[in-house]
Amino acid sequence: MKIALIGYGKMGNAIEGIAVERGHEIVLKINSENIHELNKEALQIVDVAIEFTNPHSAIQNITQCFDAGIPVVCGTTGWLEHWEQIKSDCENKNATLLYASNFSIGVNLFFELNKRLAQLMSNRKEYDCTVEEIHHTAKKDAPSGTAITIAENIIASNPNKKNWVLGETDNTDSLSITSKRIDPAPGTHIVSYNGAIDSIEIKHTAHNRIGFATGAVLAAEFVLGKKGVYGMGDVLEVGKV
Repeated sequence: MKIALIGYGKMGNAIEGIAVERGHEIVLKINSENIHELNKEALQIVDVAIEFTNPHSAIQNITQCFDAGIPVVCGTTGWLEHWEQIKSDCENKNATLLYASNFSIGVNLFFELNKRLAQLMSNRKEYDCTVEEIHHTAKKDAPSGTAITIAENIIASNPNKKNWVLGETDNTDSLSITSKRIDPAPGTHIVSYNGAIDSIEIKHTAHNRIGFATGAVLAAEFVLGKKGVYGMGDVLEVGKV
């Protein structure tokens, strides 16, 4: 499989290592210095693109892949206010998009565990739920896309929570997400249910970028030859995320 890496920082470098180990070839590497090389002609030699850039570039990058007829795997977070537009564009152009807020296999299993715990706790008003995420100081968005996914899955199962907010809150209708930036943390996410008698907590801690990179390559392998919009839940067969 011939892969284009759109975004060639630490994450792109890690993806390259895993892709090559799995027998794939990186035929195009795009970063901020050669972004002009990302065009329809250059993408013609590509089987699938993996996009990890920033919220300001992601939509244009994804659209260029759609226009070139290239499946795109996107891990950039912070742009989902445009999700319906991109989803519609993908469907109208008979294109392929796999988006995930987090490609780690462990995190996606954690998503499913979080959903189940939220269902179990939905009628337990004596517990208040909070989410905490910790990342390295170079992370641009807060809260993390992973934390938002976790929060939205809780809200979908818990009628007592109507929305999420960044920071602490006294509003019991709101789910608090606390974001911390501490080096060199690759990513920790904690869901806590705190009551007067006891607390329940589930936690995922990433030790390095290998899990994210492996998941991104698995996603690229999955979308090859497919059309439509997918998530890591489709790749792992554990439900959409």
